[in-house]
Amino acid sequence: MTTLRDAAMRSKAWPFEEARRVLKRYDKADPEKGFVLFETGYGPSGLPHIGTFGEVARTTMIRRAFEMISDIPTKLICFSDDMDGMRKVPDNVPQQDMLRQHLQLPLTSVPDPFGTHASFGDHNNAMLRRFLDTFGFDYEFISATEFYRSGRFDATLLDAAARYDAIMEVMLASLREERQQTYSCFLPISPTTGRVLYVPIKHVDAANGTITFDEDGEELTLPVTGGRVKLQWKPDFGARWAALDVDFEMYGKDHSTNTPIYDGICEILGGRKPEHFTYELFLDQHGQKISKSKGNGLSIDEWLTYAATESLSYFMYQKPKTAKRMHFDVIPKAVDEYHQQLRAYPEQAPEQQLANPVWHIHGGEVPASDMVVPFQMLLNLASVAGATDKEGLWGFIRRYAPEASPQTHPGLDRAAGFAVRYFTDFVAPTRRFRAPTEVERRAMEDLASRLAAWDQPADPEALQSIVFAIGKDHGFEPLRDWFSALYQVLLGADQGPRFGGFIALYGIDETRLLIERALAGELAASH
Repeated sequence: MTTLRDAAMRSKAWPFEEARRVLKRYDKADPEKGFVLFETGYGPSGLPHIGTFGEVARTTMIRRAFEMISDIPTKLICFSDDMDGMRKVPDNVPQQDMLRQHLQLPLTSVPDPFGTHASFGDHNNAMLRRFLDTFGFDYEFISATEFYRSGRFDATLLDAAARYDAIMEVMLASLREERQQTYSCFLPISPTTGRVLYVPIKHVDAANGTITFDEDGEELTLPVTGGRVKLQWKPDFGARWAALDVDFEMYGKDHSTNTPIYDGICEILGGRKPEHFTYELFLDQHGQKISKSKGNGLSIDEWLTYAATESLSYFMYQKPKTAKRMHFDVIPKAVDEYHQQLRAYPEQAPEQQLANPVWHIHGGEVPASDMVVPFQMLLNLASVAGATDKEGLWGFIRRYAPEASPQTHPGLDRAAGFAVRYFTDFVAPTRRFRAPTEVERRAMEDLASRLAAWDQPADPEALQSIVFAIGKDHGFEPLRDWFSALYQVLLGADQGPRFGGFIALYGIDETRLLIERALAGELAASH
């Protein structure tokens, strides 16, 4: 452990870099609360999207890294802002007209349009927790509604009333003049309608812990405690840090300009600002930011329809400060790269292992890969074999890897099922074969004739050497044009696997017949 901990203290992997920043907070004394607190927040205004998972996954990676370099206990809180008023109706949920009747109600007071939970907020919280539980995250869930109504937040809210002017000074400096006229950090919950009211506050009584405001021409006074009042979201952010003594929180780039506000309010309320980590946002296939309310981009369920959970965690690990497209076409690459890292891990030195994404995905308990066939290869096999279920692929897999079976290689078995599903839904509808050029035709005829004469075992490397040599013999420059031609003419795709490996898997005779069909125009004519 000592050797590994020493390596972790030097590691340039981003979770370790962040973990060391958190540890530095307590270089003089351990936290009085007895643990280091990591927090992640969730706005349940719509169905949880994959970015939410990413935030928890990445925070967990930092938490694990921290546990490697320190013996201080840790906790992870997932905080749901479910007391926020519903400002608009999400596009991707049923009963739109019904929901419009409940605008500005706290999300936990809005009826559930799906009819499965006590409220819309409860439904979305349950969705989030189900997703997080799927991945085995160790977390404590806190509902803002419960946090406010139970009294856990009362002491901080009374402090906010006592320090109202100081909080307002921070907030007003960030607002346009027009907004300044009506802004208050406190939002009363209407005693008559239950709606979150965005109204000017006439008076704050710090001694009694109350606020006074007008609603429909009537002057009302409410205590700031017990869930009768909530904080605007920016002050809420900082106040929560102070109330819970949060040590670390990450959030998207869209929050980064607010960091001084969050920090300032936290400190006004007697807290210590946490360490922060700002990540880049995920984009959909059109380069637009993914959004819970729009429902663009991938959902967690959608990713898990086509790949195992670990591939998603791998995607989340990669370059968190770089904006990445989050769409279906990233899945095959993520799957194959994840398994490449798994295969590399056992032979790596400790320093390299700690920099390997799989260490962070699995918390150091790294499994072995049983993917003897890459995912991209399975997709291509599904294409040429016309497979409609995973059993249709196993005949080829067994010939290629006789030692493999669904029982001995369960990960490969699941991947075969995912590959057929992915091919059917995304590859087949867009697949386009083209006719070869004359140069390509001669090269493919050459390949077919060499395969017909092949009398050796179907060794992927030996076959790759043949394919490579044919490309050079026929003057392809650059050589990747030759491989692109093979993919486009034979597989109806712009890219694919190492072609020697594909031949070995699909079969030498089968590949020769595939070439003959392509040269006869059968493949191009079928689409």
